[in-house]
Amino acid sequence: MAAHAKPNHDYHLVNPSPWPFVGSVSAFVMAVGAVLWFHEITSFWILIAGLVGVLYTMYAWWSDVIKEGKAGDHTPVVMMHHRYGMILFIASEVMFFVAWFWAYFDGFFNQEAHEQYARIAAMGPTWPPTGVELFSPWHLPLFNTLILLTSGTAVTWAHHALLHRDKRGLVWGLAITIALGVLFTCVQALEYSEAGFQFSGNLYGATFFMATGFHGFHVLIGTIFLIVCLIRALRDSFTPEHHLGFEFAAWYWHFVDVVWLFLFASIYVWGSWGVTLSH
Repeated sequence: MAAHAKPNHDYHLVNPSPWPFVGSVSAFVMAVGAVLWFHEITSFWILIAGLVGVLYTMYAWWSDVIKEGKAGDHTPVVMMHHRYGMILFIASEVMFFVAWFWAYFDGFFNQEAHEQYARIAAMGPTWPPTGVELFSPWHLPLFNTLILLTSGTAVTWAHHALLHRDKRGLVWGLAITIALGVLFTCVQALEYSEAGFQFSGNLYGATFFMATGFHGFHVLIGTIFLIVCLIRALRDSFTPEHHLGFEFAAWYWHFVDVVWLFLFASIYVWGSWGVTLSH
């Protein structure tokens, strides 16, 4: 108690918290529920119960972190270490997407795998498989690219406004970014509904939907992240000196932008050269 009352250092000693235990139990229940549901042993309610526990843990734990920041516990040293943690988290996300790019390019370049797959699925030994009509990269994919690039500009504007104590610019920048994120998700859903191939049945469809689908999931998470920042901005929770929550949301959103640029350039543009396109 004495160490928490009058610390003689710049580090923050957190109070005892139930959320690590509650979060790990909830994640375990969610994983078990997912496995049982996939094998049609039980209904999906165990999965839902675990998911609710995980979501509540996220809400409660991050609320405690916000309270710690308002209480002055986030010293410059603590904020620096928070930034290191966010950088490592984004680095792990980068490697996650590297795995999907690796799977795609392995299918792209591996001719032996094409021939084996052709014998199994009775489809031509090409990439993409014979009969798969790809999206034209210059229609909905290009439109979504422009949406994300514009949203990255808007969140940068919001950050600039925050640093200059311009609340109106901060709120409008965040609102525009959120609206563009929602629009991107809607256009992605429209694109999926018009797809000339499915997730199952061919390797191309599996790698395409896993890579773009997980990116869409990250856009959804980033949009929620920014909505929380907008609510906090309306409550004047950010200052030019202390706005780690907004800073991390902006980092995450720019990461999502960069990943999409790689997806657009490699899967949509490069992967569609010389093949039949669906309009």
